[in-house]
Amino acid sequence: MIERVVVVTKKTALEELIERFNSEAQARFYIEHLGGSFEEYARAHARYASAVEALKRAVPRTLKQHTIERAFLPNYLFSERDLVVTIGPDGLVVNAAKYLDHQPILAVNPDPDRVDGVLVPFRIDEATEWISRAAAGRATLRPVAMAKAALNNGQVLYAFNDLFIGPRTHVSARYRIELGDRSENQSSSGIIVSTGAGSTGWLQSVVTGSVRVAASITGVELTPPTPESYRLPWEAEELYFAVREPFSSRTSQATIVFGRLGPDEKLVLSSHMPEQGVVFSDGIERDYLDFNAGAVATIGLAERKAHLVVRV
Repeated sequence: MIERVVVVTKKTALEELIERFNSEAQARFYIEHLGGSFEEYARAHARYASAVEALKRAVPRTLKQHTIERAFLPNYLFSERDLVVTIGPDGLVVNAAKYLDHQPILAVNPDPDRVDGVLVPFRIDEATEWISRAAAGRATLRPVAMAKAALNNGQVLYAFNDLFIGPRTHVSARYRIELGDRSENQSSSGIIVSTGAGSTGWLQSVVTGSVRVAASITGVELTPPTPESYRLPWEAEELYFAVREPFSSRTSQATIVFGRLGPDEKLVLSSHMPEQGVVFSDGIERDYLDFNAGAVATIGLAERKAHLVVRV
């Protein structure tokens, strides 16, 4: 049974601007000096703040309630009987999911006129009904398989959409890659590992770009595969991996560059980078693991899944 609702919020663009420029007046001057509309930032901020307050009021009084901002997710201690309610775009759902064990996530869209996401199906005016249903165990949950990177120093990082393993800056990543009984040294711009939920995101860009480059160089008409042809169900216990811009030389090879990992398969990467190596997930670069010389990352399916409340 659910005992507490944890509302997860995010900073608005206006709040981030004020942090950057130290005051609202300076932020306004910066935006308007560049010809932008500061009023749009103010309107979006007001709409979001109003939605957050409405969501808090929508939580049934029979349930405990706590609100945290996204930045505190890595250190927040969730209870087994929490219902996590995100209020924001798809990215907020993704960010929250990787810090949970089995707690259900109910995603609320704070501003349908500005937020167009596939993971945020519920409106503010529906919040009370769906929170009550989820808390009573009467809501349908959709499992979403996640990826996991485990380092040899005990650190782990989960991913809802994708993992990136490579250089922090625009330099070559150097590492040894092992897949089953195959292994080789590689130099590339990093590796993308995608889940089913992320299989038509960053991975799609890699696939499309690779096909277009090959077609232009060879002069052979190559049609990029449709995303439907390689899209995986969200709950699929498989991962894709793709090496970005692999470089062949006397000391590096490029034969293990794309593939799928099943439930029991692991991709093992040993860093040869003295510095600037990182592992991050779902596009959040500030929440990363160091991946420098001596680090070994084992990549595979996570032992846990995200559970999204869905409309049925």
